[in-house]
Amino acid sequence: MLELMICSLVTILPDYLYRRYVQGKRFGKEITFFSVWYELRWGITGCLMLTIGLITMIFYYHPSTTSAAIYFRTVPILPEGSGRVAEVNAGFSQAVKKGDVLFRLDSSKQQAALETATRKAAEVDAALISARSDVVKAEAQIAEAKASLQQARDELDVKSELQRRNPGIVPQRDIEKLQVVVDQRQAGVDAANAVKESAALRVSTLLPAEKASAEAAMAQAQVDLDKTYVRAGVDGRVEQFLVRTGDVVNQLMRPAGLLIPEGAGRISLQAGFGQIEAQVMKPGMIAEATCISKPWVIIPLVVTSVQDYIAAGQFRSGEQLIDPQSLRQPGTILAFLEPLYKGGLEGVTPGSSCIVNAYTSNHDVIADPKTGRLKGLALHAVDATGLVHALLLRIQALLLPVKTLVLSGH
Repeated sequence: MLELMICSLVTILPDYLYRRYVQGKRFGKEITFFSVWYELRWGITGCLMLTIGLITMIFYYHPSTTSAAIYFRTVPILPEGSGRVAEVNAGFSQAVKKGDVLFRLDSSKQQAALETATRKAAEVDAALISARSDVVKAEAQIAEAKASLQQARDELDVKSELQRRNPGIVPQRDIEKLQVVVDQRQAGVDAANAVKESAALRVSTLLPAEKASAEAAMAQAQVDLDKTYVRAGVDGRVEQFLVRTGDVVNQLMRPAGLLIPEGAGRISLQAGFGQIEAQVMKPGMIAEATCISKPWVIIPLVVTSVQDYIAAGQFRSGEQLIDPQSLRQPGTILAFLEPLYKGGLEGVTPGSSCIVNAYTSNHDVIADPKTGRLKGLALHAVDATGLVHALLLRIQALLLPVKTLVLSGH
């Protein structure tokens, strides 16, 4: 309507002035309700054509969309395993800090495993003390075996010396028996050394390895026990936290609630523009928005990035061929917008629906000396029409509460 009124000022109005003051035709006389369509045919036709062209230019170079919202990511509150809730430490809606315990699962099994691992570690420590005693005992046995061996050698040497000095005084059979005793006691020394080596290896290698395994099992049991305490991963706020003592939760079907990170939905706004504006939407464009949760306020924005892909065209490989005709509706160009000034989105509820206008600026092209006058004039006209769209946005912002509360039918 606004475009039609503006265009009528340069088409219908001059045509009427010509008819009135040049041709002398007056309303109610020559110009009536039935003849006005013929008398002002040039002005009406020009007005319609100019209005259509103006609307097309405005909506192409200064795109607008109602498909805009402040999206935010939520974090599901889930345990790493499954189990029955034993204790709840948060309410239905509550601010939490990173590391706060939200709820605890039944941990009797994990506590039993931790106790078993702790007892195993204590058992290994006791075995290590016993093995050290075995080493001391083996050293004593080696000393005893060496003493017995030395005694047998001394007796063998004495009788062998007597036999050498006075052959026949000592029976050969006794010397052979003493030699056997020496060999036997040498074997005893070797056996005692082997026992000591075995005990030493047990102290230095086997039992430390068993202790390390016991400590690893104890650490694993402690980790499993810690997993029964479900904590907040980030600072934020829990919402719809309805889990209660006795509920069963798991990762697949039973999340306990949602955690909204602090600052979520306070940084940027996402808007979907029509595909025809793909060549117009560029990062750096100035934009404006008005949101339902904060009426009568215009928020200055800047386009920070434009998604290079349209979501409607994505597909997953399967057993059927893709038919483009199956697309129910064309997708949109997703643009990310951030406030032009700090705190621009304050007071806007995350998730709120918004109306967004983006404005094309050709200032750099117009200021370029290489740009011709005709082109510069056309670009000036394009930039100037953004004022019309900005006025329309303010009218929409003014009427938005009335449209929502009165004319929506609710």
